[in-house]
Amino acid sequence: MRPWHSLLLTLAILASTVPAHASLKAAPQRYLALGDSYTIGEGVAEHERWPEQWRRALHAHGIEVAPLRIIAHTGWTTDELAAAMDAADPLGHWDRVSLLIGVNNQYRGRDIENYRQEFSALLERAIALAGGHPRQVWVLSIPDWGVTTFAHRGGHDPVRIAREIDAFNAVNREVSKAHGVHWVDITDLTRRHGPNDRMLADDGLHPSAAMYSLWVERIMAR
Repeated sequence: MRPWHSLLLTLAILASTVPAHASLKAAPQRYLALGDSYTIGEGVAEHERWPEQWRRALHAHGIEVAPLRIIAHTGWTTDELAAAMDAADPLGHWDRVSLLIGVNNQYRGRDIENYRQEFSALLERAIALAGGHPRQVWVLSIPDWGVTTFAHRGGHDPVRIAREIDAFNAVNREVSKAHGVHWVDITDLTRRHGPNDRMLADDGLHPSAAMYSLWVERIMAR
């Protein structure tokens, strides 16, 4: 047998003994987070935002996620998020997309049916960005800011706010379930821990890193 024939045979034998998966390392997943102040993490450091905490939690479970992209801004309503997405096009393809939007629609007294229409359109775009796969999209419910220190100091009516948040979340949940995406209810966590200063950022309104950690635990439990 010629030397180079022997070398090829040796390489072929070695290759056959290596498990097929050993040479295939999954590429890091791409994650796009869409939302408002809760997604951009108003009042907390970048690494304390819940999307960043979720990325690290996935890593701890063996799922690699590339540095995420966030399209979110404090104060945004559904139409403002849509406009920002328009400006960012083309957004490409993503393995995970999260959507948390609506608190500012409620805060500004926007119509609930208008929210239904605009949220539905946003969710359909999120699914399209996830390659048309609804199970690669996560929707979080709207937190109840009426229980916060900010709301109490400002004289806001927590009962009215809770009632309106529930109405928006009913639409949020209905539309999400109809589209087959993951829907994660974190509103009860904000109501249970809202008055706790440890669960609030320094402004007394937005969640702290500790609160966001509870959200991530809820997401990971699904």
